[in-house]
Amino acid sequence: MNNENVLEVCGLKVEFSTKRGKATVLNDVSFTLAQGEILGIVGESGCGKSITSLAIMGLIPSPPGHVSSGRIMFKGEDLTKATSRRMRELRGNEISMIFQEPMTSLNPVFTIGDQISETLILHLGISAAEARLRSIEMLRAVGIPGAEYRVDEYPHQISGGMRQRVMIAMALACQPSVLIADEPTTALDVTVQAQIFDLLRNLKDKTRTAIMLITHDMGVIAEMTDRVVVMYGGRTIESGYTRDILSNPQHPYTRGLIACIPKLDPDSLDARKPLPEIPGMVPSLWELNQGCPFAARCSSRERRCDDHMPPTINVGSNHHAACWLHAKEEVET
Repeated sequence: MNNENVLEVCGLKVEFSTKRGKATVLNDVSFTLAQGEILGIVGESGCGKSITSLAIMGLIPSPPGHVSSGRIMFKGEDLTKATSRRMRELRGNEISMIFQEPMTSLNPVFTIGDQISETLILHLGISAAEARLRSIEMLRAVGIPGAEYRVDEYPHQISGGMRQRVMIAMALACQPSVLIADEPTTALDVTVQAQIFDLLRNLKDKTRTAIMLITHDMGVIAEMTDRVVVMYGGRTIESGYTRDILSNPQHPYTRGLIACIPKLDPDSLDARKPLPEIPGMVPSLWELNQGCPFAARCSSRERRCDDHMPPTINVGSNHHAACWLHAKEEVET
């Protein structure tokens, strides 16, 4: 494992057992996350982004789901082989997660302070009084005014933006090495979104925490991330530095996502045209075949795309894409 990488996901495959048989939700997902880096995971809903984060956290419901192959290396330790007890030690302590919807993630019958304190007492072994003081400090750190009063309030008494800040405070209470943010600004207005992103950037700069930012918004990717992984159909189909992906996308799906970003220059000819859209929808797990999962929606589709998954090709410096457009070898069709 590279010493700079705190997290390496290698060939991750997750399957769920259903009445129709085994469904492969993730297939050969691979990426790395370095200390002090923000890695973006982007793709439409249903592409496997959240399942990837749950697999890292050891929260795949079993049954029916399980990691069938691959490795999740955290500081040299394979989390796929870790016991439930070991994962409880890591969750909230070394690896934390900001879930998508704070109102359903926070417990409505406990105060904000109680919920932050629980993590501190469990992982740091400090007293309830110390945990309360630390909870107030964390609420102040994430920009919540009147933290000494808010600590005794319940989730329904504060706004959506403040609830999201509380989730960030909980996730960062034990100063984790890895923070997973699963669409942390869903349903928040643009002003609050900007504040949350500024908060994540500042925390990353101060603590060198590695952040995995899950989103479906390429605008967020452009603003926030150092590197990006594009997912589709439960696979990683393109990865590289954000600047390279945005300026020179090599997979048709990535090009489609970037084309959907509105142009704000009123004098631009592109700004006057209707936004292009990617035809069709993300296929269900039962519609996936042995070929490229994007084949049915791709304007550059070839015969071999339907039957053979393209290999991952190096298309630049630390830039990789899984597309037959870049593969020289031929396959029997």
